Amino acid sequence: MAIQDALKEKTIDKVKEPRQYNVIMFNDDFTTMEFVVTVLVDIFHKDQVTAQSIMMNVHRKGQAVVGKYPYDIAVTKVEASLSRAKDHGYPFRMTVEEA
Repeated sequence: MAIQDALKEKTIDKVKEPRQYNVIMFNDDFTTMEFVVTVLVDIFHKDQVTAQSIMMNVHRKGQAVVGKYPYDIAVTKVEASLSRAKDHGYPFRMTVEEA
């Protein structure tokens, strides 16, 4: 028996799923519904019907979860959305919270 056979090592790879974070959109009285839908379609890749539904939830309830993503993706989407809102002069607000 070779020494290599006697010293076999058992390894177990554990892959941990990344933590998920909710992107939350808040209602305001100045940002247009059309702008919100455009952000949801362009940045969050929602279809038109889903974007309209999310926008109406935000409008009625004051806030809504737009999606659940790993932290880096969530922050990137929020930054892109807020930057676009700033460019258009809207006081649009979004946050990232651990799911």
